Amino acid sequence: MILVGKDILLEWRSRDLVVSVLVFSLLIVIVFNFALNVTPQRVTVLAPGIIWVTFAFAATLAMNRSFVREMEQGGLDGLLLSPVSRDAIFLGKAFGSFLFMLSVEVALLPVFGVLLNFSVLSLTLVLTIALATLGFALVGTLFSAIAVQTRSREIMLPVLFFPVILPVIIAAVEASSVSMGSES
Repeated sequence: MILVGKDILLEWRSRDLVVSVLVFSLLIVIVFNFALNVTPQRVTVLAPGIIWVTFAFAATLAMNRSFVREMEQGGLDGLLLSPVSRDAIFLGKAFGSFLFMLSVEVALLPVFGVLLNFSVLSLTLVLTIALATLGFALVGTLFSAIAVQTRSREIMLPVLFFPVILPVIIAAVEASSVSMGSES
């Protein structure tokens, strides 16, 4: 829990990652909205894919920065030398990433609702977002820890992350589609 608190405090002080992830995500949503011409008749087909592509790209961006900051400031070596189990370090980083991504997704949901014209107040959608984000955080933390040790870490994480997380994305798109279809 201390590790989670440290990560949240560092992010709260700098806010550079939050701003960059939010702006990046907003741009993705706006581009998809205009490129795909999301009409009320097509919203249940297109919106789930747009949402989860946006969340997956935002998660990749956030995960990349998560361990890079630790590596650049020597915090990763300090964590590994501390008398804390590796499991606790992994779970702490994963839970911190989960909370960060969930907060970004909650901030983006009203934007999705307005631009894509659907209700975001669905229990099925909220549960889908929580479970898929947990999957993103666990897989992303593992691969981010691996990728940060390589020279080409910016490209290594997406190459490792997306093939493994694809089943989670597909399930999230399908569950979101059912949720949106049941609302209309």
